[in-house]
Amino acid sequence: MITRRKFLGQSAAAAAVTLTPQAFAHTMSKGAAPTVSNLDPNALARFVDPLPLAQIAQPVGHRPAPDNPSVQVPFYRVAMQAIRSKLHRDLPPANLWSYGGSVPGLTFETRSGRGLLVEWANDLPQKHFLPIDHSLHGAEKSTPEVRGVVHLHGGKTPPESDGYPEDWYVPGQSRTYYYPNQQEPALLWYHDHTMGINRLNIYAGMLGLFVIRDSVEDALNLPSGKYEIPLVLMDRDLRPDGQLSYPVSPDPERPWVPEAFGEAHLVNGKLFPFLEVEPRKYRFRVLNGANGRFYRLSLSPNAEMHQIGTDQGALPAPIAVTHVQLAPGERADLVIDFAAHGGAQILLQSDSLVLMQFRVSPAVASDPSSLPTTLRPVPRLLETSAIKTRRLTLDEQLNMVSESMGMLLNKTPWHMPITEKPVLNTSEIWELVNLTDDVHPIHLHMVRFQILDRRRFDGFEYITTGNLRYISPATPPEPNELGWKDTARVNPKTVTRILVPFVGYPGRYVWHCHILEHEDNEMMRPYEVLPA
Repeated sequence: MITRRKFLGQSAAAAAVTLTPQAFAHTMSKGAAPTVSNLDPNALARFVDPLPLAQIAQPVGHRPAPDNPSVQVPFYRVAMQAIRSKLHRDLPPANLWSYGGSVPGLTFETRSGRGLLVEWANDLPQKHFLPIDHSLHGAEKSTPEVRGVVHLHGGKTPPESDGYPEDWYVPGQSRTYYYPNQQEPALLWYHDHTMGINRLNIYAGMLGLFVIRDSVEDALNLPSGKYEIPLVLMDRDLRPDGQLSYPVSPDPERPWVPEAFGEAHLVNGKLFPFLEVEPRKYRFRVLNGANGRFYRLSLSPNAEMHQIGTDQGALPAPIAVTHVQLAPGERADLVIDFAAHGGAQILLQSDSLVLMQFRVSPAVASDPSSLPTTLRPVPRLLETSAIKTRRLTLDEQLNMVSESMGMLLNKTPWHMPITEKPVLNTSEIWELVNLTDDVHPIHLHMVRFQILDRRRFDGFEYITTGNLRYISPATPPEPNELGWKDTARVNPKTVTRILVPFVGYPGRYVWHCHILEHEDNEMMRPYEVLPA
């Protein structure tokens, strides 16, 4: 067996996947060899399946809004259910778990300030089809195998509708959640958040998109309608029969692995799909929905690409980019102009990995859409607006052969008393001190924030003496990180500072690493927003 640390030290292996410091070194998982070799996706024909698009969720009625009973809001009912779906033309249907009958699940479309209610019904089977590690907190043998609870990632949501990891429920039960949508337009996403098996439920397919719009965005005249396309990126391992294969450790009593990286890269649930496009501008709403893989997107041959938004909506202005880096949970809003590529075939890649193909029509196309020079003001927050600074560490427990035994936030297990208690309508600076050798995408529920800077420090000195000694100047966020964020990449032996306005609702929420294997093994903590 090879550990990820040994792998990173072997430059020969890097030839298989182009690695840069920005690629974040997540390239393979540590686990026992499967009893049957996984499918080599490169043996399959490429670009034989059209890119699927999830159906738009439709309300089944209206009900009074919980925060204003005089207002009727749309009411939806979405079932968590087992389905069978072909991931490629030449594979048998795979067993998946879905929201509403597809993977990704139904897409919600709504407007800023317009609330909606969703009844999330658990119609799943009684037995899980992926390997549960009962040694993990919250996944003990005394708990039901199949559980679910939904989190709207990026939503400014009341705590009772946020999908707290311990608020799971079993097949035959349902919960109705209220999403007020009192926030600026953005691409959000919803996914399972069940304590101890979150990584398995999402790997099985339990995720979908949630789009918020408003009149300000409408007035920008961006590509819309059939020229606005969602792209949900996921990696999976597949058995030769087309079924999902999830990696496990050599210990059958503790099958958890630190990360899961698949060889089959799915876009909207298909392997190597193609999309026929006209020679004009398109808007692509991109989500990295992988468990642990970081994607570094580019086009080959190069086509004009601008990033216009990030996790929590628009950037101040479009940014011309050749590569877009996305950690798990991060989103990017891209405009790609195919006008100069009539008749061409363009690949969407992640470094050397081919994800999908764009087939550009040779016919001339009209394009009334715009790419404005300015998008939406994003005033930079002042550090002086923060009433408190918290220093919080990202930690990893290793055994004698440097294998991961689990991750922690601030050296504190999940079940310990809450230590972070910000006050509603105040702002804080969180200094995220990464003591590990991994990059961790840190996500805070309910809030949005701005990245202040990143700065490298002497990790050995901090671990041995507690003294934080910086060894480089502070670097500002990348230009495409200057919008509002809800997930931030925290690099190894680096302090990443974020400034967080705690605006929204009082109550109990969580913050965690969005590498799902880390999150499921203690790299998650509750925090409580106190009333003003």
